Amino acid sequence: MNGEDPQERPDFIRAIINGLERYNPEAAGTLEAYLTQQCEEKFCDCNANRALLKLYQLNPDRIKDEVITNILVKAMTQFPSPQFDLALHLLSPSQSNPGPNSSSELTEAVSKLRALNAQLEGAEYARFWATLDSDDLYADLTTDIAGFEDMIRVRIAQLVGQSYREIQFPVLESWLGLNNSEATTQFITETCGWKVEGDLVQIPKNADNEARKAEIREDVNVDMFARVIKRSWEESA
Repeated sequence: MNGEDPQERPDFIRAIINGLERYNPEAAGTLEAYLTQQCEEKFCDCNANRALLKLYQLNPDRIKDEVITNILVKAMTQFPSPQFDLALHLLSPSQSNPGPNSSSELTEAVSKLRALNAQLEGAEYARFWATLDSDDLYADLTTDIAGFEDMIRVRIAQLVGQSYREIQFPVLESWLGLNNSEATTQFITETCGWKVEGDLVQIPKNADNEARKAEIREDVNVDMFARVIKRSWEESA
């Protein structure tokens, strides 16, 4: 997963974000259309999306609240990473923090997305799914992102596969936000390629979850000890 420089990025988008065109207000429409493509085709270009937010900074009259929230949701799917915070810091205080001059709807949306992202970054996966189901606003905020929940599940599974060799089925089920054992088993076996044995999920050995014996070598030779002993003798003398 490469959300910073995706292979799907077309040449005309690369020309915008790498040249002076990134400061042209008219480029906003092109970048907005590219964001729609990302949402529909399930890839993410955080670099291009930040360029769009920068254009919004320079041209506040062009700001679209729905575009901002879609950028934040796409950045969220890249967890764990700094992408969400990088996008968040390109918003003005009136957009990201409650206040007399803020747009109440956008501010509320950003606040809710920030909470969701914090839960993903903190590996509070079961809490993330509970929060996502707790308010219809979350469904509205993620509706434009095709396959949002599946992308989150796949990313959680990738992180689990990097950390575990086996895990309890109910724990993984809660982390994946699946309340149906049949659906969970299907995801585990078909999407992840793992095995379910009783109440445990067996994860194949890989470069990340394999236990390795730590080898500590200290290159100390006789000459080093001789210098220490000599220095100690000279100081005492």
